[in-house]
Amino acid sequence: MGVATAPPPPTTSKTLQKQHLEAVGAYQYVLTFLFMGPFFSLLVFVLLFTSLWPFSVFYLVWLYVDWDTPNQGGRRSEWIRNRAIWRQLRDYYPVKLVKTAELPPDRNYVLGAHPHGIMCTGFLCNFSTESNGFSQLFPGLRPWLAVLAGLFYLPVYRDYIMSFGLCPVSRQSLDFILSQPQLGQAVVIMVGGAHEALYSVPGEHCLTLQKRKGFVRLALRHGGPPHPCPPVPPPHRGGCQSLSCPLHDGPGAALRGAQGKLWGPRFHLPHLHLGLAAAFR
Repeated sequence: MGVATAPPPPTTSKTLQKQHLEAVGAYQYVLTFLFMGPFFSLLVFVLLFTSLWPFSVFYLVWLYVDWDTPNQGGRRSEWIRNRAIWRQLRDYYPVKLVKTAELPPDRNYVLGAHPHGIMCTGFLCNFSTESNGFSQLFPGLRPWLAVLAGLFYLPVYRDYIMSFGLCPVSRQSLDFILSQPQLGQAVVIMVGGAHEALYSVPGEHCLTLQKRKGFVRLALRHGGPPHPCPPVPPPHRGGCQSLSCPLHDGPGAALRGAQGKLWGPRFHLPHLHLGLAAAFR
């Protein structure tokens, strides 16, 4: 029998204050996801040409010294992962975490997650925060969410996402985590990657799996088979691929082709959609 987190209150029973808090939680995540990296990258550059240039110089020196930290486990913060704002984000959609099997902490795990969606909101709530009580449902496991390596090149933003337990989806980074003497490491890999997000169309469930076998080799290299980890969307919500509408018309469209060609393992063209994903439930 599956064990789920306590269901969030239905919208009709929420107070006005609760609805406002949920909206704040959702929009702060969307705005941080979209603008925090570019904003601080620009800020560090601009400050070099002002009287505050020492701040940029000191940070760039720190960035050089700290460059390999994301590939060596990062710096996760339980304080960040346990903030109440993530429970508001969870309730806004809502997001659930359903336990269907025991995962003993005496081994490591490679969890294949799908679908990618636009902003991976469900995966953030379930694995990068404690809003759905991952540590209580799976005691002894330490979750890591593997994301594009290019995100860790952005000043300040890299430090922010490391605090959630995010790590680059690179062989060096994942081998480091799964080679730790302490067992119970659970690496979550969105197998389809950012390329799969291009197929985020409401009412459809598209997966990108062909020629993506690296996560299988990773699991076998560290002593066991990979474990599938599909998200369980709330009834009638359609999952993360249904949160917004793409501007392109699917495979074959000019914009869709341009996005596909500019996509890469480290960077990709931002996914253009109608509206912010958090705005449409």
